Amino acid sequence: MLVAALVIGMAVSISLAEIAFTVLFVWVLLARRAGVLGPLRWPLLLPIVTFAVWSAVAALVSEWPRESILALKSLLTLGMVFVVVNALPNAAAARRFATWLVLALAGAAVAALVQVAACPGPAAGEAATTLLGKFLRKCTRARGFYSIYMTLAGVLAMMLVGTLPRLARVGAEARWLGAAWIVSGAALAVTYVRGAWVGFAAGAVMAAAGLGRRGIVAVAIMLVFVSVLIAVLPNVRARVETIPDPSNATARDRLVMLGVGLRLAGDHLLAGIGPGNVKRVYPQMVPPEGFRRSTSHLHDTPLQIMVERGLVGLAAWLWLFAAFFRRAGMILLRLPADAPGDRALVLGSLAAIVTFLVAGLFEYNFGDTEVLMVALALMAVPFALAEGRGATDGCPRAASAGGRPDARGRKQVSS
Repeated sequence: MLVAALVIGMAVSISLAEIAFTVLFVWVLLARRAGVLGPLRWPLLLPIVTFAVWSAVAALVSEWPRESILALKSLLTLGMVFVVVNALPNAAAARRFATWLVLALAGAAVAALVQVAACPGPAAGEAATTLLGKFLRKCTRARGFYSIYMTLAGVLAMMLVGTLPRLARVGAEARWLGAAWIVSGAALAVTYVRGAWVGFAAGAVMAAAGLGRRGIVAVAIMLVFVSVLIAVLPNVRARVETIPDPSNATARDRLVMLGVGLRLAGDHLLAGIGPGNVKRVYPQMVPPEGFRRSTSHLHDTPLQIMVERGLVGLAAWLWLFAAFFRRAGMILLRLPADAPGDRALVLGSLAAIVTFLVAGLFEYNFGDTEVLMVALALMAVPFALAEGRGATDGCPRAASAGGRPDARGRKQVSS
């Protein structure tokens, strides 16, 4: 039930997701203590701890240490990897979790399409007090149950790429996966978030490369679908045409942010300016040609990390994802050929994180809790599958708290 609540929360309510995440964390610890769970697994522990510790150092040496320390609460979200891995005791549970997540996000996509179709206009629901009025507030760009369209775009792009390997199998699940993929793709289109589109394209290419000939067929079908969307939705077509245009106002403003960020990084090379402090210094450094005179982030995740935490922090952040790709890639190679479903899940996870990282070049999605939660949950799936199959995933395990473990790692108690 707690895992289901977490999945639903990731699709419809950040408050529900955070509550379920916290309760699930406590349950995992208590279940381990009671012997219900085997030794705890801690995938990616060293890079996560290194990133968190250096973030604390950067906060303490910053010009505004109190504000930076308060901003560190977002690091708690990184525990999502550990919670999900330990809450999924076997491969079957990992498969169910991945399926539930697809269905939940597809449901959010359906709601987003209804939202856009029923939208009264640009100023819709500005002073709304009813639930329906709030749902139709700022509805010209699909946002579903999230506060902003960029969040919906981020989670849908990852889900779409992550399901491509499963769709390419053309198995029994292809019918409902295909329907979920179509509605989610349409919802992603009407978010009009170009960075998420670019991330989606990069992840799809990675997935196709891993699928071989089936990947070529899957990409061909996907291109037909995308072409139809562009043809029938003029606003989407116009938005796509602005992607390579350097004269676009948004593109120019992002270049200004890039310049300011590089200057800040150069001035604070080792430890950065401290987490959460971009909003303090940006207004003093933005040049006259900058369209946005203040901002809390620079619309570029690696740049934001380097500005806030310096080169050491950026190196730790890159290590986290390099370690994930290496270990998840090893799991994929070790999965047997007669487990195509599990191989599709792991490949989908790898491709989805490519989408997350590429989209992060245009948006600070590492700082968006809803997007980061989904990304970390997808990162946990390969490790949960490996454990359920008895494969070695390179995850350190906590020492047994007493008793002799049985074949499943559970503690045996003498009668």
